[in-house]
Parts: sequence; structure tokens; C-alpha cells
Amino acid sequence: MKTDARRTRTRAHAFTLLEVLMVVIIIGLLAAFVVPNLWDVESKQRTKLAQAAVDSGLSGTLDLYRAAMGRYPTTDEGLITLYQPPDDEEEAKKWVQVIKKPDDLKDQWGHAYIYTCPGQYNEKSYDLSSAGPDGQEGTDDDIVNWKKG
Repeated sequence: MKTDARRTRTRAHAFTLLEVLMVVIIIGLLAAFVVPNLWDVESKQRTKLAQAAVDSGLSGTLDLYRAAMGRYPTTDEGLITLYQPPDDEEEAKKWVQVIKKPDDLKDQWGHAYIYTCPGQYNEKSYDLSSAGPDGQEGTDDDIVNWKKG
């Protein structure tokens, strides 16, 4: 009689294979719905950060450069002139370093920002953009400082 009571007590505390499989399936279903949503949130945040850099971050540093130098960097000089002084001695006297490290000139996906001055869209200043997540210019995911039309 005692052995039957022990077996019943032992069985009552153990999980059956069916219960374990159900838990694994439920966890798998939850992961299938949650993980893609987390990936989408990260992608949206990167895009927002890149847009903020184009609209404010790099635009602000370009305005600081213009205040010191009296003009925006040319397309040939590029954004690197925000980090490195120009070769011309007269220009180098006025130059102020506004970017601390060259990596600040890359977007959230590690691609260099695209800079043109004078701009095609902003003719009196500059065009600044990021190729976006796909890394290719001219696609729908590009992040720009002009109105897309």
C-alpha cells in the first residue's frame, strides 16, 4: 500500500511529455511574434537617429564650420574637413574642429553621409543625406535634408 502512495505522489509532481511539449510550443509562438517586433523597433530607431543627425546633428556642425570659415565646405572638401584642417594656411588659421572623430561622419549603418555643396535641392546651401538601411543611394529608404517629392 505504501508503494502505491509513493508512486502517486511522485507522478503528481512530475511533468508529462505532453505538458513539456505544450510549454515549448507556447514559448516558440511567443518568440515568433516578439522577436520580429523587436527587430522592427531597432530598425525604426536607427532610422530616427540618422534623420536627427541629418536634420540637426551634422547640420549644426556644418553651421559652426560656416560661422568660423564664412562658407560651407565644398563638395570636393567633403565632410572630412569638419575633422581635418584644410591644407591652405590662410584657411587653416580660421578653421575650427567641429567633429571629434571621423566615425561621427558615418550613419547608423556605417556608411558615410552623402554631402554636396552647393546642393541640387538646397541650392543656397548643401544637400546632406544617408543611403539608409540598404546602403544604396536613390532608393525609398534614403534619409535626406530636403523634402522628398
